[in-house]
Amino acid sequence: MTEANVSMFERIGGEHTIDRLVESFYHRMDTLVEARGIRDMHDPDLEPVKRVLKRYLTEWLGGPDLYSSERGHPRLRQRHMGFPIGDAARDAWMLCMDGALAETVADEGACQNIRESMKKLADWMRNRQDAEEG
Repeated sequence: MTEANVSMFERIGGEHTIDRLVESFYHRMDTLVEARGIRDMHDPDLEPVKRVLKRYLTEWLGGPDLYSSERGHPRLRQRHMGFPIGDAARDAWMLCMDGALAETVADEGACQNIRESMKKLADWMRNRQDAEEG
């Protein structure tokens, strides 16, 4: 099978890597001072949101349709509209994701591709000007 025929999900190591990525991401959100603002947007128990993100990333990266079969179309921007997401929140989210990707995705090319896509997604999710952030 050529690289072109392999999903990004398979290329990075499948479910095991997604699990590690999400755990690393939320560990950073829990521990980095820079992430306090986005951590405060979440419930104290992160387990439900971890499950959702694992299912979303699995599908988004070309794995099984775990997210949409359970929750329908992602509608990410709509689902996050109630949270104040400006430049600071975007940057904190990317700080956590960059660290998690660097820790868990060994394939540098895949890591860079995912990072670039995540940056675009995080930027698109902004719904506030920083002066309006809480």
